[in-house]
Amino acid sequence: MRIGILGYGNLGRGVEAAARQNPDMKLVAVFTRRKPESVKVFTESAEVLSVDVIEDWRNKIDVLILCGGSATDLPEQTPKYAKMFNCVDSFDTHANIPLHFENVDKAAKEGGKVAIISVGWDPGLFSLNRMYANAILPVGNDYTFWGRGVSQGHSDAIRRIKGVKDAKQYTVPVEKAIQSVKNGENPLLSTREKHTRECYVVLEDGADAKLVEHEIVTMPNYFSDYDTTVHFISEDELRKNHSGIPHGGFVLRSGSTGFDNEQKHIIEYSLKLDSNPGFTSSVLLAYARAAFRIYNEGQFGCKTVFDIPPAYLSPKSPEELRRTML
Repeated sequence: MRIGILGYGNLGRGVEAAARQNPDMKLVAVFTRRKPESVKVFTESAEVLSVDVIEDWRNKIDVLILCGGSATDLPEQTPKYAKMFNCVDSFDTHANIPLHFENVDKAAKEGGKVAIISVGWDPGLFSLNRMYANAILPVGNDYTFWGRGVSQGHSDAIRRIKGVKDAKQYTVPVEKAIQSVKNGENPLLSTREKHTRECYVVLEDGADAKLVEHEIVTMPNYFSDYDTTVHFISEDELRKNHSGIPHGGFVLRSGSTGFDNEQKHIIEYSLKLDSNPGFTSSVLLAYARAAFRIYNEGQFGCKTVFDIPPAYLSPKSPEELRRTML
């Protein structure tokens, strides 16, 4: 499989690293909005090119991995490039996924391509586990907790605010809420009761801190529904204390079976990630493999993780999967 990367930030670098772990894939091109000569990649055989020439690569790339942000990049980029390439993106603004799906589906069908959106761990792997648990325990309640960790999408949203030079945002689960769920208490939890958000922000010279803080805490879909704390710090402090990108979380379903619902069960799926983009990029490549297989079967249009057979993610043959993993 010939892989292309659009955007060479943390996620793009993670995709390149992950491609080197998958013998059935080869990175052939990295497209950037920066000057190509300023972008250094590890794969010597891969070309680094301006995004302006991406259309020339229509027949040279099997799957294009879109590594932009969900706030402003992917809503425009994925529909645009799904007409030209099989695509995979990590769009993670949950509330806007239905609209994003419609836009990408129309574009991919026009181009006769396959696009898989909202790939990663949430949305993505967590979404699958929520679906499986609901199907297995129809009587019950869902709970999802994220963190403590850095949210790439939320950090990116802060960095796009006028006056912000750099920022990191941590999603923090409320421990009391987690324990209540694990104890089988089936609590009714509001968004605000499950998580808090901590923002560490470096301002541009002369920026209005109060205005920036107001824009952060009132931002819809990102911060307005949470108790959000904003810390203004120096660039040196951000680099020293907040350079990593860890994350993780839990998906739980508390449910019951039996004629009188007397049998209690808890399904739990958890992740503890040293690098959010490092892990997310590995998920993206597994779904790139699936996109290419689906395309070769003659399908096209937009898909989500719900539409992909699990076996299509693996480089192993169906016979090998049955023999070694079933």
